[in-house]
Parts: sequence; C-alpha cells; structure tokens
Amino acid sequence: MKILPQWLREFVSIPVDEVRLAEDLTMAGISVEAVIGEGDETAYEVDLTPNRVDAISHYGVARDLSAVYDTELKALDAPASSSGPGPFKIEIEDAQGCARYVAQIVRGVTVMASPAKIGRRLELLDSRPINNVADASNYTLHEMGHPTHCFDLDLLEGGKIVVRRAYAGEVLRTLDGVERKLAPEDLIIADAKKAVAIAGVMGGFDTMITERTRNVLIESAWFDPASVRRTARRLGMHTDASHRFERGADIGAAPIGCARVAKLILETAGGTLDGGAIDAYPRKLHHASIGLRHSEVRRILGIDIDDGEITRILRRLGFAVTQGGGGAVVRRESVTPAGSGGAHAALAERAIDWVVAAPSWRLDVTREIDVIEEIARIYGYNRFPNTLPRFAGSVVVSPEAQKRSVQRSELLALGYSEGVSVSFISRGDAAQFSSASAVALANPISEEATVMRSSMLPGMLRMVEYNLNRGNADVRLFEMGSVFEQAGSAVAEQERLCLGATGAAEERDVHHAERKYGFFDLKGAVEAVLGRFEYKALYFDEHGGEYLHPGRAARAVMDGATVARFGQLHPSVAAARKIKAEVYVAEIDCGRLFQHALRQPSYREVSAYPAVDRDFSFLFGEEVTWERIQSAIGALKIAEMIRLVPVERLAGGSVAAVPAGKYSLLLRAEFQAADRTLRDDEVALWSAQIVKALEALGGRLRT
Repeated sequence: MKILPQWLREFVSIPVDEVRLAEDLTMAGISVEAVIGEGDETAYEVDLTPNRVDAISHYGVARDLSAVYDTELKALDAPASSSGPGPFKIEIEDAQGCARYVAQIVRGVTVMASPAKIGRRLELLDSRPINNVADASNYTLHEMGHPTHCFDLDLLEGGKIVVRRAYAGEVLRTLDGVERKLAPEDLIIADAKKAVAIAGVMGGFDTMITERTRNVLIESAWFDPASVRRTARRLGMHTDASHRFERGADIGAAPIGCARVAKLILETAGGTLDGGAIDAYPRKLHHASIGLRHSEVRRILGIDIDDGEITRILRRLGFAVTQGGGGAVVRRESVTPAGSGGAHAALAERAIDWVVAAPSWRLDVTREIDVIEEIARIYGYNRFPNTLPRFAGSVVVSPEAQKRSVQRSELLALGYSEGVSVSFISRGDAAQFSSASAVALANPISEEATVMRSSMLPGMLRMVEYNLNRGNADVRLFEMGSVFEQAGSAVAEQERLCLGATGAAEERDVHHAERKYGFFDLKGAVEAVLGRFEYKALYFDEHGGEYLHPGRAARAVMDGATVARFGQLHPSVAAARKIKAEVYVAEIDCGRLFQHALRQPSYREVSAYPAVDRDFSFLFGEEVTWERIQSAIGALKIAEMIRLVPVERLAGGSVAAVPAGKYSLLLRAEFQAADRTLRDDEVALWSAQIVKALEALGGRLRT
C-alpha cells in the first residue's frame, strides 16, 4: 500500500520532515518499507498487519499521527444535503449480509476527466484515473478507506435498490467485462429486475458511469466480511473493495463516505443533490466495553505510564474512555500474598481503572490486551528500557531429548538431511499407509489435507517427489515428528522417525562405477539408529507392509515389539504417485524405541592371549534366515566367543553341491579369553554346541 505524506498533512499538523515521519510511523506499527519520489510527489510504501484495516487510508494513518504528535485531527467535511431522504427505495432482504446501506442521488452531472490534483494523486497511488465521477469514489477510498460505488441512475430499473442473495443460475457482467455466474450464497445488489453489482466486490458493467451519464446514485454500505470473503474467493476476484470488506470495514463510515463522494462529484462534475441521504440501517453492530487496569498495563509493558498519558492516547485514537469504571466491574486473578515466599496463591480482586469502548473502525480490539497494545505502539516501543524478561523456575529438559539428538546425529553422519512436512494428509493416504483411525480436521484447507497424519510416509514421499521433480536424483532425507490417532473421544499422539532415499548409494568416480541405493543401504541406516539403544534381542523378518515391495521389505522387532518397518516402495504405489525411481522408505516407532535406554560406550582391554578361529560350512533351507542362525548361536551364551560372521554364501543351483531351494553358508566363529590360553577341548566343546544348534534349525554340516 502507498501513502502520500502531503495528503496526511491536510488532516493533521506534522512537526517533522518526511524522513523522520517515516521513522515515527514505523515505530507506531505502520511500517514504511520504502520512500519513493521527493517533494510533493513523495510516496511511502507501507506494510500493515492484516488486522489494521482502519489504517488502509490516509485519514486512518493521520488518526495515528494525531496520537503520536498529540495534535488535533481535522474532521472530514461533507456537503449540506437537502432535508428528508431522496425519492428512492432501499430494500435490504438480508440484514445479516448487509447491516447498513446508504445512498445519495446527484442529478445533472457532466462526466469528464478529473482535475489534475485528483488524477495525479491517484496515479501516485498506482490507481488509473477514469472520469470525475468514478474517480470521486476511488479518491474517497484512498482518503478515508471506506469503499463506495457509483451507478448510472437512469440505468437502474424500478426506482429501487434491493440487497439480496443471488438466484440460482443468475449471471452478472462485472466492470472488467467478465460474465460471472452467481451462486445462491452470493450477496448482490440488484434493481427491481436484475443484478447490478456483487456486494463488496465489484460493480456491474451495464450500470457503470459513462460519458452519457447525467444522474448518479452513490452507494456506501457495510457488508459482512465472511460473506464477501466467500464470494471473492469462489469467483477468484480480489479488489480494493473486497480487500477492505473482508477485514471488517467501518459501519460508521458509510454515511461519511457517501457524503465525501457526493462532495467531490459536486465540485468536479457539477449537478445538485436530489434529497438527502437514504440510510437503511436494519442491524446495529455494538462493541462490548473493555475493562482496563493500570496494574495490567504495568505488568505487561514493564513500565509505569501516567494515567493521563494512557487516557490521551486512547482518546486520540477514537476510543471512548470512562475514568474509574465506577468500581462496579472487578476481575479475579491469582496473586501471591506478601511474605508467603510463593508457596501459596490467593485470589485477589482488582478494580478496573478505565472502561474503554472501541470505535466502530476497530473491530479487532476486543480484549484488554488489545487496548494495551494500542497504548504501547503509540507511546513508543523505543521508549521502553532494555531489560531481560523475568523467569521463575528452571529449564526442564525432556527425558527423550538426548535420544532424539543421538538419532539426528547418527543420520546426519550417514549423509541424510533433515526435512519438515505438514501434519495434514488425505484420507486416501491415511488408509494406505496406516491402519489407525484418522483424526478428521474440522476445517480442512483442501481435499489433500483433510485429516491429521497417521503416518509420516505421505509427507516423506511428497518431499522426495519435490526433489525428483527438480532434478535432484540423489535424495537422503529423514524427518522426526508426531502422528495422530483417534482413540475414542480422545486423540492419541505418537512420535515417529521417517527415512526416505533414492538415487546413487555413493558418488561415482573414474575408479568405481555408480551403485544404486538399495535395500541393504536402508537396512544399514535403520540398524545404525537402533544400534544406539540397549536391547536384549533384535531380529528382522519379511513382514514389512502392503505398501512396500514384497521381496524388498522387512520389519525390525526389538525385545518382542515392532519398532520399524522399511523397504522399497511398492511399484504400484510409486506408479500412482508418478514416481519412476526406486524409492526406499522406513518408519521407526520412537515411542517403543525410547522405552530402551541409550547404549553407553564401553570398552575392554585387548587380550594378551591368542584367538582361535573355527569355520562351519552348512546347508540350510531358504526359509532359515540369518537372524535365526544368529539367535540360535547367541542362545548358547558362550562368553569366550567374541565374534560370529558369515564368510561366504552360495545360492542353490549355483554349484552342483548345493541343490535348488537350499543355500550353503560358511560361518566363522572366533574364541578368545582375557585371562588364559584356550585349550583344544574347550574349543571342541563349543564347536560341538554350535553344530548341534545349527542342526536343530534343519541345517546339514558339509564335509
């Protein structure tokens, strides 16, 4: 938004130059981002917070300046209208959508170009001058912030304006020449026969002001913000009028805006008023009074501002302030009695020092803290001393904080980058990647985000897709977050760690060919994370999940509880998402994993006695997994066996001695004692125990 300093000076006496003015406006919460031009054509590029619709005009900014500089704000003048309402009817069928509608008729105008001053100011504000009647409406919008509209009176049929909802299938051609198909929820302005404008958004083409216009009907109304927002969004329209109405326009400004447009038309286009303003006001809007306590101002702001200064600031901003509050309204709050040492809390009653009524242009001010914010920004944030916030108590570290840090460090060291995705997913994704009951959102932003995520995988896949679609073929990502499940009337939250990867497993160079990321790369990353925790037993099996490739998926079970599922994304799932690359994903249940303590670093001295190796060559059926072999030998609890490794595996049919459906495995066990040299009979006994355990699995010792 742009503001012209010279225009501001017409409403309020400003004792500083343009440079200092820009600084003072910024400190008051109206941020001046840039200063454009010089002299009388200086313009400020201003950034406002969405709640400050009252400041989207020169008069609104001038009102703040009157409080900053403690100077009078010049009242907006209007023409003296004829006594009695004009000869025109206003019918409001939907008072909820239109709480007030003001109209004024001007007859005998001459439509032509606007005077140079008006045209130039509109150009400096990036608004194209049209003609003196249309420009009167646009000029008033920038001047005082209230949207208005001018109709060609002679093109309105039936001698009345009707504010109603659109009929099903009704069509209106708007000022931009586009035919808009209206819906029954759209609030419109109509004459006796047809729609002539979309309320709060844009006027109609068939009743616009042209060179042939002689009589004008000025509209100045207040429309419900939610109604305007829904219509503007549905039609894909965002106008200066809808921008203001959507944020809550000033209902009290409707008659003033109408009068200001009439004044400008009389000055620039001639003509006369036909009767007075017609003010249809079926629904009054009231602001509740707000109690303000001096003690609360001091508590929030940290300084003691004089009562007179507080009253002055609020009244300059247009607030009605009643000193004292009559002692009738009190607020109960928790306080600590003197001398109690903070051990007990008591309820005290604090009388309200002021009763404050917000003006009609400040719909955003509804609470005591809102009033305190107004006091602070006008008093000046730069006048507050630099102090550290008071803090009682101590920092409480989450018991899982170190465990999360270990997981993060491990994955970063493995070359994974941390990502963050949104917590909302579609119902289809929730059903595909989780069996949990999804938590539905009350107000979803789209069909792709209707429930809280019950799995981290949809978000991870979106991040992988995002990288692949932008030419990044080598992806290593992890995300730590929460998933949600409907548990009766309550919502259960659980912590998860998710991994996603695709592309090359290692960088290609002149000495090595590129190797693609595969299942065992992912399994290694999962094992590295799980290996940082203490456990008694850990094994992997093939029960990965339906969304994973049946031959390249696994489940990790730690001490009897499933802690992870991982593998390659099922080809059909990848195809549905238009992913051509092989994507590997893993989801780790941190809630179950964090039940285990972190593995503490330990060491043992290198034995001074020699180690002894023994090799075992066995034939196994394909159903016998390495986890079963490892568990069977581990169950023997041979303290002197310091290492067990698979040396060689031959698949069935690869050699004549290994039949199909079998595989040959060469195992090497290493024995060593810390206090003695091992005897042959000890090693022979342990070897026999190992052979017996492997034969119990269906293995056959090869000779």
